[in-house]
Amino acid sequence: MRFDVVTIFPEYMGVLDVSLLGRARREGLVDVHVHDLRDFTSDRHRTVDDTPYGGGAGMVMKPEPWALALEAVAGLGPAAARPVLMVPTPSGAPFTQATARALAQEEHVVFACGRYEGIDERVFGWAEELYDVRLFSLGDYVLNGGEVAALAVIEAVGRLVPGVVGNPASLVEESHEDGLLEYPVYTKPSVWREREVPPVLLSGDHGRVAAWRRAQQEERTRARRPDLWAAHAGRAEEA
Repeated sequence: MRFDVVTIFPEYMGVLDVSLLGRARREGLVDVHVHDLRDFTSDRHRTVDDTPYGGGAGMVMKPEPWALALEAVAGLGPAAARPVLMVPTPSGAPFTQATARALAQEEHVVFACGRYEGIDERVFGWAEELYDVRLFSLGDYVLNGGEVAALAVIEAVGRLVPGVVGNPASLVEESHEDGLLEYPVYTKPSVWREREVPPVLLSGDHGRVAAWRRAQQEERTRARRPDLWAAHAGRAEEA
């Protein structure tokens, strides 16, 4: 699987060399390339932004550097694959675990990391000639740029690529995989600072453990994410 990231801060993506994704890159399981948007400018100041039409605070990223960058990057992936263009923006659709699973089936995913007030809107319509364009958001808040969101998505998607996570079974019981939050986990010692591990986990009875964990998932989801619980309950009623 190939990821390409276009940004004016390529050094921001250096953390992709560490941990599981770093190892996956070295082993050839995940291919990640970072491109400096300023390399696609034509003036001596390497300008990527200008004032917004209609007035207002801040600057807007110019369309031509983005067009040149995205044209170049589109042809770097597998020839038969239409690349997906992921654009982090507070006005995008929520990124979810289901989105991560779907992206993990793609061969080439490209990230356009905007800054300032964002990228000229015309770029997105133009890019549909080359890409499957998807505007997404990590949540209802605003970041300084798209790099943090791109890193989060690359990790969320990359870990689903076969071989990246050592024990594939660990991916099945995580939060959001079945619409519920994950159950609480514990390790040795069984008593720590006068706090004990729930006795059922020490029983050796796998059926009781599974039932306890399911009950904990449901209780935790009801308490912490009533929105997820409502959706889960609705699906259960339909079934």
